[in-house]
Amino acid sequence: MREKEIGVAIVGSGRMGELRAQLAANHPGVRFVACADTDAARAKSVAEKVGAQFHSGNNHDVIAHPEVDAVIVSTPNYAHLDAMLQAISLGKAVLCEKPIGLALDDANQVMEAIERYNGNVRFGYSRRFKERYLRAKEQVVQGRLGTIVGGHARAYNLRSQARGKRGRKIVETPVVTSLTYYIDLMCWFLEGNPVVEVYARGNSSGRQDGVSDNVHELTWALLTCADGAAISAGIYYGLPEQYPSRGLSSRVELLGSEGVLLIDGDNTDEILYTERGVPHVHLAGQEANMVFLGSSTPGSWALGDFWGPLASETRAWLDHLTTGRPCALATAADARRNLEISLAIERSEWSGETVRLPIER
Repeated sequence: MREKEIGVAIVGSGRMGELRAQLAANHPGVRFVACADTDAARAKSVAEKVGAQFHSGNNHDVIAHPEVDAVIVSTPNYAHLDAMLQAISLGKAVLCEKPIGLALDDANQVMEAIERYNGNVRFGYSRRFKERYLRAKEQVVQGRLGTIVGGHARAYNLRSQARGKRGRKIVETPVVTSLTYYIDLMCWFLEGNPVVEVYARGNSSGRQDGVSDNVHELTWALLTCADGAAISAGIYYGLPEQYPSRGLSSRVELLGSEGVLLIDGDNTDEILYTERGVPHVHLAGQEANMVFLGSSTPGSWALGDFWGPLASETRAWLDHLTTGRPCALATAADARRNLEISLAIERSEWSGETVRLPIER
């Protein structure tokens, strides 16, 4: 495969942005790295840590830099749109963290920009790159399950993860920001068989340290596909703070006419107890003495490098850009679909009514 070298900009130098920047800086096909953040000191700190050649407190300056060919958007979710639209308009490839936006109008603007500028945009639904789900996709592709008639996907997370969403100007719900991973997975497994109807219910514990007063901690949905396949999908952001999982604790099941696939994602197979504490990848200052080692959603550091779904996803995208290899990252159409289903779930759980897709704005 023919290789070329590229320049990569990381827009948003928070925890995920820093990880992506490190991975880009270590990739053999990347010759130039730039870091941006609205906190200029943070951009500088990450740039120095990863050996980037340029940094700025202005996102636009980094995106428009002449050495930049591709842009990783790791801003807060509500700020994805502006960075994406600028990068697309300048003809630069984009990898954006999920979701595509918080409203369908955002997603539609991205789709229109891609059409207008022939954009190359992918989205970070990194569950696709956890090895167990890649293996599952292969079994589906090989036809070993036959026709998929139903399935199940659920994910649980810590109450402290939910607490981080309280007090924000825009409260991001567990459905749009976390269940969306598993909506994407199930739609990926049932590719070509779209979700056409959603029915959902939600509930909360009433605790003061939950997600928000007007956001459910628990949501359970039934998704019906075009051929009648029925998928149950649920999210719960109420696990105790010291529960050993350091990320999403999950279960995925696929039921087919010729086979069944059951995937345990609770990560109880690697248990560490230490009196020194283990830090949380997302929550600064939160340590636990007992953890499930494989439960960090993006992955883990080991022997000086970062390994896991986010690392594999980033490397696959960079390989795609530098060698032309195909990659399994979610497309903009996939991301818009995931958002639409997520919003339909929320509409159903609050209205108490079944919601047909496509939904109105």
